[in-house]
Amino acid sequence: MNDGRAGEDYAAQLLTEAGFRVVERNFHSRFGEIDIIAENEKYIIFVEVKTRREGSLVEPFASVTPAKQRRLVLTAQVYLQSYPTNLQPRFDVCGIIRKWDGRMEADYLADAFDAGGLL
Repeated sequence: MNDGRAGEDYAAQLLTEAGFRVVERNFHSRFGEIDIIAENEKYIIFVEVKTRREGSLVEPFASVTPAKQRRLVLTAQVYLQSYPTNLQPRFDVCGIIRKWDGRMEADYLADAFDAGGLL
């Protein structure tokens, strides 16, 4: 299994353990992809998962640029048009570090950015 897929699986597991229900994985639109869409009684969250090997020169969060954030917001809008909800939308980022021995460590940033100023 590649690192990206393994990281997404790990993030989905963490979300489930935190009380979220994963409703979609790898949702695509013409603007891009959202790795995980999950919800609880209050939020629908759009999660970008970035996985890196231990010792990588680029930290996972550094690759979620303003341009990437804009694509995520646009893709979330497409999703919400197809699947309307009364839940509060939120954009989270999960940075995964895959250790040399295969273990994974997550750094989770809830409400990492909002749609304001991105569109």
